[in-house]
Amino acid sequence: MTTTRETRELTTVDARRELTKLPEKLGANPATVAVTRRGKPVLAIMTWEDYQAILETLEILSDDEAVEQLRRSIKEVKEGKQIPWKEAKARVGA
Repeated sequence: MTTTRETRELTTVDARRELTKLPEKLGANPATVAVTRRGKPVLAIMTWEDYQAILETLEILSDDEAVEQLRRSIKEVKEGKQIPWKEAKARVGA
């Protein structure tokens, strides 16, 4: 699944002026803010939740065993080999 988020641009001057307002703005409408200098992105500002999600994703991707298990699981789902929810719950004792 791919999630597309809006990316807004602010110059460094505008970012400085808007900094105290950004938490509320990003909380109401999650996006990434690209802070630019001379028209080129030099910094990204995002919600803490998005930052934590990126760190978690990087941690998972750095674990070769977890990545391989994820690939196998995706393949099994594509092949229709998933098990019914009730059976999965029973297997884990839930």
